[in-house]
Amino acid sequence: MLYSDHPRVHYNKSQLAEVICQFRFPTILSIGTNDPTDFQEAVRSAFPQYAVRKDQPRPRVVGLGTSEAKVEVPQAITNYHFVSADGRWKLNLTNTFISLSTIAYPGWEEFGKRFDLPLAQFIRIYQPAYFERIGLRYTNIFSRKALDLEDEPWRELIAAPYLGVLASEDVDERSARKCSVEVELSLDSTCHVNLHAGPGMIKTNRPDAPQDPEVKFIFDMDLFMGGQLDPRFAAAGLETLHGHSTSLFQGAITDRLHTALEPQSST
Repeated sequence: MLYSDHPRVHYNKSQLAEVICQFRFPTILSIGTNDPTDFQEAVRSAFPQYAVRKDQPRPRVVGLGTSEAKVEVPQAITNYHFVSADGRWKLNLTNTFISLSTIAYPGWEEFGKRFDLPLAQFIRIYQPAYFERIGLRYTNIFSRKALDLEDEPWRELIAAPYLGVLASEDVDERSARKCSVEVELSLDSTCHVNLHAGPGMIKTNRPDAPQDPEVKFIFDMDLFMGGQLDPRFAAAGLETLHGHSTSLFQGAITDRLHTALEPQSST
């Protein structure tokens, strides 16, 4: 069963590595041309740390297949960072998107409260005509070691649609050098998801840091809606995406994994 109607719960041993909410809008040139001082003042009490950097988009080939083909290097994008005092929450603002991310997800209600003020102030100050994309991304990285499940194969923990050949009992998962499932799915007339599921090793970017040898299972859901979305209905759009995320996640894990995550009734 791809979707589950199990009630939403809070997990004491949640395996969420990061949660990101992002709103994309048509380019606002004043962001990047002028520092967002009014926006910073509006959010500074919750996000007191500030930094700015230039992000360089990847080069792209234009005119491919013609005599005019050339490599074009896009202009660098100014990315403003507003970070909470404990470093666990981050707002990003560029001339095409605003986002909130956290590595310490406390639950949907608290996450929404953290974004209410920044989003409202962004709309007030910059008055976007509409949002082109509203996205909500959950990245789960399941560690069997952390959950005391080291002797359990993935087919006992993850639902078959997300396992590929690893769902078969005659396949030793240690023999599979690579096995992942990539899904693009419409959830209703307005909502969609890009989903990656599969085992893998998590690498540390610092060259001097020890690497984790454990093979974990990555379940990465990027839920979104697109079009010309009225800013007045931004919060409702997020609620809709979150509703889909719950049924997808619950449908992707087995009862064995659900129990190991230590569910508690959601309040």
